[in-house]
Amino acid sequence: MLRNALSAATRPVVRSRTATTLSAGFPRLTQRAPTKYGGVYTVTLIPGDGVGSEITDSVKEIFDYVNAPIEWEQYDVSGVSSAGQDLFKQAMESLQRNRVGLKGILFTPISQSGHISWNVAMRQQLDIYASVVLCKSLPGYPTRHKDVDFVIVRENTEGEYSGLEHQSYPGVVESLKVMTRAKAERISRFAFDFALKNGRKKVTCIHKANIMKLGDGLFLNTFRKIAEDYKSVGIVANDMIVDNTSMQLVAKPGQFDVMVMPNLYGAIISNIGAALVGGPGVVPGCNVGTDYALFEPGCRHVASDIMGTNRANPTAMILSATMMLRHLGLDSIANNIASATFDVINAGEVRTADMGGESQLTVGVFDWFYFFYLGSATTSEFTQAIIKKL
Repeated sequence: MLRNALSAATRPVVRSRTATTLSAGFPRLTQRAPTKYGGVYTVTLIPGDGVGSEITDSVKEIFDYVNAPIEWEQYDVSGVSSAGQDLFKQAMESLQRNRVGLKGILFTPISQSGHISWNVAMRQQLDIYASVVLCKSLPGYPTRHKDVDFVIVRENTEGEYSGLEHQSYPGVVESLKVMTRAKAERISRFAFDFALKNGRKKVTCIHKANIMKLGDGLFLNTFRKIAEDYKSVGIVANDMIVDNTSMQLVAKPGQFDVMVMPNLYGAIISNIGAALVGGPGVVPGCNVGTDYALFEPGCRHVASDIMGTNRANPTAMILSATMMLRHLGLDSIANNIASATFDVINAGEVRTADMGGESQLTVGVFDWFYFFYLGSATTSEFTQAIIKKL
């Protein structure tokens, strides 16, 4: 069962939602329990491309330290070429068997001769239709806006990502955007149920129905119909055109609570949301459906430019992993890891380059202490700082 994503018990009680309650619960979806033998859960691990192996190594190191009852089935799938298709199929079989996975981002080639996105293929084949991205200001890490706190719920399986396009005439390409009432209804209901379970008060539908009157019109009208079912529980529903949403997010992000939208808009809005709270390195996320749950950073970047340099920020992957632990019912372990991660960020002493951090070396000579700044913390140093807090 999908439950609390991050800990609510690591800070003094305050009236506002703390950073450790980025998400307090998910609607009940999964019908069959994850694979478990002798008290140990088997989880499919796909590190992904770019910095994926480095940030998933951080998760494995932390899990080993706290003795988390997780056994990994690791598949080093790469989307750089189609040569790894057999390994991709094996990873899919593992996910279907274990029903839970932790994943980095797989590269998708732009060239026409390249293979289809394996990230999209996973979501479509497993029907993990709800992408949830948590955008929340972190204590101790100031950004342009304070107290940002909203959730992006993105339909994961259709829209512009249907992959149906062809060249009808040389120089003329037709790309189909598929929208269905059934999928618009289930993602809308998921968003309202999420708001209800998390004590959130508003759900905003993001659309472009003023131009795409049939496709986005169907999504919007379905949302409005579902909203009627939640009026009695006090959840406010409104809607906003996607281009206006982009402006409103950077100007007044505090007006948003839960946002639900079709696939492509979710890809754009999640990147804006990440920028508001510190970048892709601090935004966790997951993809859930009726039978499967796949946890991954909420902002889907491979960061190939810093691959192998030990400079990546593992926060988003670590927090996504704590969401996975809560899904498995391992709340106490999730609490401890999430709390330690936030404590390191809040202290501000060890930060990776994307967070503007500097590693500080303190040398004591008699009664004098000298401080030497050695540059930003590495992925390994940040991971060790978390472990020291556990």
